[in-house]
Amino acid sequence: MAKLRISRSGFTLIEVLVAATIIAVLVAIGMVSYSSVNKRSRDAKRRGDIEQMRSALELFRSEYGYYPSVGSNAWTNASGLNTGDAATGLVPSFMPSVPSDPKSTQQYSFKATNASSGIYYGYCLSAKLETISSTTSTCTGADVDTVNEHNYGSKNP
Repeated sequence: MAKLRISRSGFTLIEVLVAATIIAVLVAIGMVSYSSVNKRSRDAKRRGDIEQMRSALELFRSEYGYYPSVGSNAWTNASGLNTGDAATGLVPSFMPSVPSDPKSTQQYSFKATNASSGIYYGYCLSAKLETISSTTSTCTGADVDTVNEHNYGSKNP
């Protein structure tokens, strides 16, 4: 009598577990990498926004000879630069709108400095970067809005 062969095709439990583990490790690596890329992307936007506001402030100064007095030597939300009046704010004459931080829980800050007879001849803009790296921040120490934990900024002079 001939023996019947029973064919068992498929994967063993060990093979399935090894494949699932490999997939889980790859997904975890992908998630961490994706999160890091998002943070760096938001930081690049913040640097660009600060530079855009800095350029608009310099245009304002070249037109009027001083910087806007929004904040009056105290840190204020940079959206205050949108006064709607060309003589006191940046919008609409020098930029279409004041940019906002990519995260709704954070804000850009502005501080008018170097006052003389009520006119401001300096400023500092600051933001909070999510990834601390070597930056070209010109604001340091007391020049950065520490209330909002900012660690990057641009100032003049």
